[in-house]
Parts: sequence; C-alpha cells; structure tokens
Amino acid sequence: MIFTEKIGRTGATWALGDAFSGQAQARMLLSRAPERIVLLDDGLATLHLLGLLCGPWKQPLLRARARPGPARRAFSGLAGHRLRGLAHRGRVTTFTGLPVPSPLLARARRVGIPVISHEFSWLRTLPAEPPPEQRCVVLGTSLVANGLVDRGAYLGWLNQITASEPVAYYPHRRECPQVLALLREDPAVTLVERDLPVELSLRGLTPEHRVISLPSTALTSLRVLHGPAGPRIEGVSVPADWWTDQADPALRTHLSVFVLGPEFA
Repeated sequence: MIFTEKIGRTGATWALGDAFSGQAQARMLLSRAPERIVLLDDGLATLHLLGLLCGPWKQPLLRARARPGPARRAFSGLAGHRLRGLAHRGRVTTFTGLPVPSPLLARARRVGIPVISHEFSWLRTLPAEPPPEQRCVVLGTSLVANGLVDRGAYLGWLNQITASEPVAYYPHRRECPQVLALLREDPAVTLVERDLPVELSLRGLTPEHRVISLPSTALTSLRVLHGPAGPRIEGVSVPADWWTDQADPALRTHLSVFVLGPEFA
C-alpha cells in the first residue's frame, strides 16, 4: 500500500506506506495538507526515512542508493520540506514494529515525529498456518538481485546448509532468478513461494524450528512476533569478501543492525 485516506471529524488522515513513492510525494505537494499523516512500516526504508526527516541537512526524500536526476531531486526535496513542516506542527506520526535506535528515536521526537511501536498484537490473534516439515527455514534475500552480494558466494553458503539438512526456502519478493532456478534443482530444498509476508507465512513456527537469514528486517519482526519462546532466529553477517563494489560501507553498517536483533535499540 502506498497511500490511503480517511476522513474523520477533525479532518483527513493520510496513511503512507511508501513515502518515497513519486505518487505519494505528488499527493503531498498537490493536495491540501491533511490533519495528520501516519507513516506506516516499510521495513528498512522506515529507518532511512526517519533519518532523512530528522537530519540536519534537510535532504530530499529519496530511496537509499537512488540516483535521481535534478528534477526528481528537487521534487523530492519539496516533498521533504512539506512533510517536515507538518511534523513541526505535530501532524506526523510513525507506526512501526521495528526497534528504532535510541539516537534516531530522540531526533525524531525533537523534530515532532512521535514513533509508535507495536508488537503485532492483531496478527497474533489470527489462525496460524501449519509450519513447514523441515526444521530449518531459510529466508531469501534481495541482496544478490540488487548486485550487492556475490551470487556464487551466496550459493556456496546455501550449499553448506543443505549439505547437512533439508531446508524450507522462502524467497524474497525480489529474489535473484538464477538463484531460484538452481534451488529448484536441489532435492534438499523445498521452495515455498507464497505471495504473503513471512510474518504471516511463518506464524506457526515452533521452538523446534530455526530461521536463518542474511540481514533482513524480517529477522527483527519475526523475533518480535514470536517472542523468546518461539523458534531460534539466526541472523548471519555478510562476510567482507561477499560484498560487491556497489555496496558502500554505510549500507553494510546499516544492514548489520538486522542481524543482531532488537537489543541494539
């Protein structure tokens, strides 16, 4: 979801699921300002957005690693100015299940953006699907498809896992097609290709299961969802020689947050 609007007694409330979208930014600039804007969780982009809104340099609202032209940069700069102005008037809120680092949380509050945390309370009430038969669950990644991690290194790591036990592999929605093609040929891999977030697909995991993944916000949300009595959830740091030249040091450091879990906050 990019945008939705609700009209209440005190005026309109906008819910933005992707504040970096050109569609959402055009709405911010071309429409009458709403009474309130709620920035909904968008994974890693949530923290990036807060960092841009709370930073001292008034940066344009552009996705990480984006390479925009002058027109888009100016357009996104105006959208950022509009959103910061609403925040200063107490009309912007962030709603997230991610643990927000304490320094960023303090900066958000200083610029007028309260951060409301949740623990998937409603999701916990839904019926859970049966867990996979395999005890080992591997979450896919977009890092290979995005050119940030070497494909051969990633496949070698997966082969080490499947050599010792069968796995259920839940692909990322932007998974590398070549990786998927090879995994389909591996008898030790069961590909579970669903159009659902893993927070829904893996609600039924038991303490006997373990989840393995490279850095991902899904690690954090699954830890929050299942709590300490749930499955073992293991984040794996990306070895230095896996990264490609496209992965700058700032991105590598930022992604490491989603290996360690909520303790960093």
